[in-house]
Amino acid sequence: MPVAFEKLDKIRPFYNVVYNITLFICKLLLTADILVVAFQVAGRYIPFIPDPSWTEQVVLTLMSYMAVLSAALAIRRGAHIRMTAFDRYLPKGLIKFLDILADIAILILAVIMIVEGWKYAQQIGSKGAYESMPWLSRFWMYFPVALAGVAMLLFEIEALYMHIRSFFVKTDEENKEGGKE
Repeated sequence: MPVAFEKLDKIRPFYNVVYNITLFICKLLLTADILVVAFQVAGRYIPFIPDPSWTEQVVLTLMSYMAVLSAALAIRRGAHIRMTAFDRYLPKGLIKFLDILADIAILILAVIMIVEGWKYAQQIGSKGAYESMPWLSRFWMYFPVALAGVAMLLFEIEALYMHIRSFFVKTDEENKEGGKE
């Protein structure tokens, strides 16, 4: 294995930490979502619990964070929907090249999400407030796009590195296939 890849592989535990933190945040958001919805339902049907007006907007905001952050997690696992119907007919080198091309496109999307998401959060979000919570800025409604862009950028850099690395370092499966022929 080339020395450069050995050095870069030492950074991979950082990605594990970022992944685990992001996953933990998604779990907290899901738990909070469930608790807020349970409180909302209880407020509607149990007379001594007040019917809170703020719950719907909080639930939607938490869900937007979960949706975009979980999409970033899917990048790391390679779990996004992609076209693989022709992979068995194409040369492996071409498939690797197409994977890198897709990585570059996703990197561009991540940068756009960071820049535009931050712009929307700063410009549009800071000018308004939630209807049911006038003390809370709508910044938090638009911020998940920029936050997910950062997570996508980090995970996509790792995916791009792994695809480039695959050109120079054979995996155990590739070594076994080479021995069979």
